[in-house]
Amino acid sequence: MRRTFVPLWMASAKQSRVPAFVFLYTIEALCRVLPMTVVPLIANRMLGGAKEVSIVYFFVGAAALAACLLVPFAMRHLRRRGVITLGAILYIAAAVCFSLPYTEALIVGLICQMVAAACVEIAMSLFVMDHVPRQELGAFEPKRLLMVGATFIIGPWAGIELANGIDQIAPFILMGSFAALFLAMFWFLRLTENPSVTQAFKQPPNPLTFLPKFFKQPRLRLAWGLALARSSWWIMFFVYTPIFVTDLGFSERVAGMSVALGTAAMLLMPMWGRIAKRKGTRVLLMSGYGIAGLLSIAVTAASYGGDIAPIWLPVAILVLAGVAATVIDGAGNVLFLRAVHPLERNEMTAVFTTYRQTAQLIVPGALAAILTVLPLAAVFGVGGLGFLAMTWLTSFIPKRM
Repeated sequence: MRRTFVPLWMASAKQSRVPAFVFLYTIEALCRVLPMTVVPLIANRMLGGAKEVSIVYFFVGAAALAACLLVPFAMRHLRRRGVITLGAILYIAAAVCFSLPYTEALIVGLICQMVAAACVEIAMSLFVMDHVPRQELGAFEPKRLLMVGATFIIGPWAGIELANGIDQIAPFILMGSFAALFLAMFWFLRLTENPSVTQAFKQPPNPLTFLPKFFKQPRLRLAWGLALARSSWWIMFFVYTPIFVTDLGFSERVAGMSVALGTAAMLLMPMWGRIAKRKGTRVLLMSGYGIAGLLSIAVTAASYGGDIAPIWLPVAILVLAGVAATVIDGAGNVLFLRAVHPLERNEMTAVFTTYRQTAQLIVPGALAAILTVLPLAAVFGVGGLGFLAMTWLTSFIPKRM
């Protein structure tokens, strides 16, 4: 008897997999956040400065972007389950590489981590679009982001504490353990694909051919641009904040705590989601980009205050900028999820998720050039100017989105 695909959310309300999706996203996020503050500090010690760290992150981002464009090919042969399995294995490989005291291992680990995140994000997004009704995405995203946000509060601080209090490789051991747990839970759920969508892509074209089709669609182009800016700012925050804080003379524990406090408002994701539902996504994003942009510029200004401004002031403002930036995350990827056509999910998701790898390429490349002539504090002012430009771009978001 032929099996008919029935989305789980339609098959049984009592067996909703939404909590399971949230759990998977949470565990996967822990694989990303535990090394988030530890790795930049290790890289800074190994390489000798923020500019050198930027150069390494630039080449890592280029390699990761090239690899991520091949994910659709992997999905054709391995299917979504295989791609997610590959992502989990790459997370484990990254944890092993981070544990080794070699610059080459650190670089390989960064590439593995970035490609792993892309594999999981692309495949999981497709599963979500199969199993979560479109009208419920606005409620699902804040729940997902709430739990993921909690990991961004705990992870950066916990990684530093584990490295300083137990052993430098302790956060990486925990990272690998969470990756194994993620993989085991994923296979336990036995998620199914929608054949009405996947059958249309038995012979997908070269991923590079997706790009013109994607960027010809204004709503997808807008969603990608805003996501790129959001991801770029957070990369700047997570990579350069620990280095910036320690360069000011504070301890690594203070650096980890600064990152954790800056992301603490992610616990307010449900509130941001309700505001977006009541006032509109455009209002929420415009406010977030504008406030976070101004505060980022203020970090640079306070750093040039000399003896007038206390040494802790730029750190405090940077924390507040992080709090403001979490407002942007309250919308998640709703703009893309609502704009993409169901029969173009595989293609368009593969292109959309390149915003993260593109940001990982652009940010360190641009900031490496800036750091050749300006001090580290200037990178936050540049990020702030970029956010102010995004404030204008949010005016093009349709009201009904």
